[in-house]
Amino acid sequence: MAKTRTQFLRPLHREHSKSSDDFDRKLITPMIVGAILNPVNSSIIAVSLVPIGAAFRVSPSSTAWLVSGLYLATALGQPVVGKLVDAYGPKRLYVAGAIFTGIAGILGAFAPSLWVLIIARVILGFGTCVGYPSAMYLIRSEARRTGHESPAGVLTALAVSAQTIAVIGPALGGLLITIGGWRSMFAINILLAIVCLYYGFRYLPAMSSLQEASENKSDNRLDYPGMFLFAVTLIALLFFLMSPQFSHLFLIGLSALAAIAFGWRELHCSAPFLDLRVFGGNRPLLITFVRNFLAMTVGYAFLYGFSQWLQDGRGLNVTTAGLLLLPLSFVAIGVSSITGRSREIRMKLIAAAVAQIVFCLLLLVFNSASPLWLLILVIAIAGIPQGLASLANQNAVYYQADQERIGASAGLLRTFTYLGALLASAANGLFLQKAADTTGLHHLTIFMLIIAALFALLTIVDRSLGRIGVVTSAPTEEQVKTVKQ
Repeated sequence: MAKTRTQFLRPLHREHSKSSDDFDRKLITPMIVGAILNPVNSSIIAVSLVPIGAAFRVSPSSTAWLVSGLYLATALGQPVVGKLVDAYGPKRLYVAGAIFTGIAGILGAFAPSLWVLIIARVILGFGTCVGYPSAMYLIRSEARRTGHESPAGVLTALAVSAQTIAVIGPALGGLLITIGGWRSMFAINILLAIVCLYYGFRYLPAMSSLQEASENKSDNRLDYPGMFLFAVTLIALLFFLMSPQFSHLFLIGLSALAAIAFGWRELHCSAPFLDLRVFGGNRPLLITFVRNFLAMTVGYAFLYGFSQWLQDGRGLNVTTAGLLLLPLSFVAIGVSSITGRSREIRMKLIAAAVAQIVFCLLLLVFNSASPLWLLILVIAIAGIPQGLASLANQNAVYYQADQERIGASAGLLRTFTYLGALLASAANGLFLQKAADTTGLHHLTIFMLIIAALFALLTIVDRSLGRIGVVTSAPTEEQVKTVKQ
């Protein structure tokens, strides 16, 4: 099996690589461009929630659906796309994602109502979820083609680019709003889609046929019932989180029943949507998914909640609020660049957890008259976990996942990222329901502090992290098996 897959992957890259022993660096640009589509649309909306709410005369709890709509679509789409990338290769999926992104940009730029905007964000979520699993697939397939581990700088560049664009997003959003209004933040996706189409058609390899992709055709069949049950589980849970009332408790029951049915289906299906038997036997990978969920919940709750508080609670305009968040970007880029080439995982995650706890404690003393230097200090500290957590968890997945399922595993990592973002969005809608004032910020901070403590605890007890740093060569099947134990 391993020989067949290796022979198959070689021709995919022959025309792109001048040396069979070197990573094909022509792939780096399309990888990064595709992977940043989702982070930029995740963060750029942060400073636009207030002006969009004013334009359509709706509350923060209503505009929170702009955040949740994208993340729900992404959480659902990532595992599907990851499986399809593993089966068919990245090119067709990458191009299709770019087309969806462009359609969402056009729809959002001319949306006449909030609900049309939400629909545009949902389409955007499906379109932008392709880039990351495609990039992880290409990194792993290049390592298999060359027989050498892909350069550490490639993984670092992928993580740093996503982090950079995520934290620059609010400042970019503020600039776009100043120049062309909040609709310009949707229109920018038209340009991004064109860029992705160019790179996708020109540089990305495509698998020649489904038969060559796998010796077992059933591996490539789509499990539509499993996808449906997975979707029902997430949608029912999201609707409850967005409006947690006693009368809505039936949604929790529906989500639980769908989850049970989903688990039974996947365990008894010959070609499951998510092979729970494989993922269930890989405990370190599952822990990484949960740890990423916790870290991203705090990160996104801060990004959206604090951005709104800067405008409503602190009285800053949208441009100033966006620019004030730039130190988060600089710190995130700095710590990622400094630590990116190190394979050590545990200390990065512990440092990220400690930084989250520290900035949460500082937020509890904030008020409407808090000095700018204190705001900047907290924003800078928040950049530490932004730069460390996603990079460390990404690298952990690279070594913990089965090589044949790297696309699906990378997709699931992003799914748990956006499940965290969904929970963060629901928390913002709950605690900042009427206005993003200081009292609401403090309640949101207590929520973030509890999640950060759980993130720290899970990192400390996970002994498997200590074995990742000792891998010094290409991640062979034997080495990956050792990391999983």
